[in-house]
Amino acid sequence: MNKNSTPRERELEIKMKLLANFGSMVSKETKIDPLLEIIAVQVKTILGCDRCSVFIYDKKTNSLWSKIAIGLQHTEVRVPLGTGIVGHVAASGMSVNIPNAYSDPRFSKELDRLTGYSTKNILATPLKNISGKIIGVFEAINKFTRAFTDEDEGILKLISSLAASAIENAKLYQRLSESQLETIYRLATTAEYRDQQDTAIHLRHISEYSSLIAQSMGLTQENIEIVRYASPLHDIGKVGIADAILLKPGKLTDDEFEEMKKHTLYGAKILANAESDLLRAACKIAASHHEKYNGKGYPNGLKGEEIPLFARIVSVADVFDALCMKRVYKPKWDPKDAHDFIMKQSGNDFDPSVATAFDRIFPEILKLQQNTTDGRKSIIPGISKKNNGMF
Repeated sequence: MNKNSTPRERELEIKMKLLANFGSMVSKETKIDPLLEIIAVQVKTILGCDRCSVFIYDKKTNSLWSKIAIGLQHTEVRVPLGTGIVGHVAASGMSVNIPNAYSDPRFSKELDRLTGYSTKNILATPLKNISGKIIGVFEAINKFTRAFTDEDEGILKLISSLAASAIENAKLYQRLSESQLETIYRLATTAEYRDQQDTAIHLRHISEYSSLIAQSMGLTQENIEIVRYASPLHDIGKVGIADAILLKPGKLTDDEFEEMKKHTLYGAKILANAESDLLRAACKIAASHHEKYNGKGYPNGLKGEEIPLFARIVSVADVFDALCMKRVYKPKWDPKDAHDFIMKQSGNDFDPSVATAFDRIFPEILKLQQNTTDGRKSIIPGISKKNNGMF
């Protein structure tokens, strides 16, 4: 920055740098919630205001939604199209600059009453996609030094064009991601419902327990999500096991057990050579979730950290949930007894660091279990199968 610049020139130069930084940051984020948070924080900084909310248009409900802090909670607020300031901006497609919010009949005081906040001035502008359709609204509130200026309005319009493109990309990424996850879940269900009445509950438990353990171990958010969504495929290889073995209402013979163990190999083959990180992780989990930390598991007798970390995590989640469910060959265990079994086998069947992480979040696991145990239903209504699954 030139030291001989005037204050006005320095201000403009700072804003240009902030705008360049804004474009760089939003172009890198592909997830909608973190993206909206980045946008809101950056707009506050660039415009020098107290708050910024990004409202997204929901075509299905003909309303705009935004996550707004109320007390210590983040609550989703919805505004019908045409209602309030943001509803008016979305319906008209025109920006508004309101120096005194309480004197404007379009302003709703309800949110201020809920939050104890005092809105003084507002600058709102529509977010439009490349074809000119409204996808949302920016709402900046309470300029620090004065009311919002025409220059602020111009800057917000420029920001909105950058943000709209990033939001559209994030929404597309989210739809593709949700489609992939739905496909994965349905694939997992195909294997599980052949031999379990409680497929949906089991898959949900494995997913949530595994992600909680991963979080407790300090894994990155990306890896927590990978283990959450890959773990339901742990038993996909059961599709290759004959019904006579899979559905046998009693203890398996040694030969039958050897055949059942092959579901790990079948699962690895089904998921082999996947391109996505998620399915590559699922492949490792399917192949290795029955390996034991002491090397006495199957199919390859892997030991310690030779076993992929995600598989070590899912192993604990899977055994705990299996113990807590009634099976034709065993009664349901009390969750505390199942917990004690996991801890007793730490260093033998299970990775001690995973077992310790499981122990830390056990109260949360109990809450999840209590919320899903009552009223168990098959994911496919009317399906009732005998189960001879293993841990």
